[in-house]
Amino acid sequence: MKTCCFVAIPGDIILKKDVKKEKMKETPENLVVVIMAGGAGTRFWPLSTEDLPKQFLSLFGDKSLLRMSYERVADLVSPERVLVLTNSMFTGLVKTQLPELPEENVIGEPSRKDTAAAVALAAAVAARRFGDPVIVTLTADHLIEPVADFQRVLLSAVRAAGQSKALYTFGITPHYPATGYGYLKKGENILEDGDLVHYRLAAFKEKPDPATAQEYVASGEYYWNSGMFVWSADAIKKEIESHLPGHAGELFSLAEREGSEEWPGLLSKAFNALEPVSIDFGVMEKAADVRCVESHFSWSDVGGWLTLAEHLPQDGSENCCRGEVLTLDAAGNLVFCEDEGETVLVAGVSDLVIVRAGDKTLVAGKDRVEEIKKLVEGMKKD
Repeated sequence: MKTCCFVAIPGDIILKKDVKKEKMKETPENLVVVIMAGGAGTRFWPLSTEDLPKQFLSLFGDKSLLRMSYERVADLVSPERVLVLTNSMFTGLVKTQLPELPEENVIGEPSRKDTAAAVALAAAVAARRFGDPVIVTLTADHLIEPVADFQRVLLSAVRAAGQSKALYTFGITPHYPATGYGYLKKGENILEDGDLVHYRLAAFKEKPDPATAQEYVASGEYYWNSGMFVWSADAIKKEIESHLPGHAGELFSLAEREGSEEWPGLLSKAFNALEPVSIDFGVMEKAADVRCVESHFSWSDVGGWLTLAEHLPQDGSENCCRGEVLTLDAAGNLVFCEDEGETVLVAGVSDLVIVRAGDKTLVAGKDRVEEIKKLVEGMKKD
């Protein structure tokens, strides 16, 4: 049976090519994908550092989260139409992990000014290069499965955004009362694309307390906010001009100087003048026509070590492990080795997070793992 899986007759090869062609036919020609990859954090210390944040880590197999994000859309759009916005210190990492992209498609932000700056800059560059494309704005550090379901939802939003000029996002059906995510309150049903339902959004809600999160989930009227968006270049530029005129004034005119000798200096000056603000707060919460597609694919923002548990092999004592892990009277632990050949022995302890990466080790109770940030900050000061 294994041999059959790897042998294909010529007709089978033609069939596979035809399937891919059909997918490409469904994809609007004037499409641009923007991947936001500028985040930095310490939630995955010691594996993640300021010099190597989580989007560049291979937490699931041998591919980084950034690489996985790109591959989800690689058969929908050519590399020339994929832009990556990242901090200027990470442009080399992006180019190494995504060698298919033209060098000019990796755009370094001179300082961190939150997502509104990245969105505004990407919209200006995309408009200069491609006219009025439909822009799909994705994150570089989320886990989404299966890819086929994600692409189906994405293309439904792309078609609708191109026709309506509305701003689109993806509403993730919550399966527990999460307090670490923002929420979207759905309004009227405005479109049905097969079994995919499009809603007008009634409200954006910030991360709730546990009781409020429970109410949101129980009501059936709320989605998790995925932080991914679809809009036409003209539509998002108009909304930025209306709600964030400072961003529009500083960044939109710069696109004409992209690639020139003056570009780095002009971009640095423009970013220095901006106040940090998210695209959610700066634009999406204020725009008149914001919609979402109800999305049923599996989604996680991979926010910290505990979120890895469901994606790692688990033994009979609910120890979730990567690496050579031997346990004795140990239960409910999460053990992660950067080198999967490394051996860790765990005896007589429960509910710990144990991580080995290079010459650093993390040991923390599951209920205290979010406090690692304090230790890392203190370590920097020392």
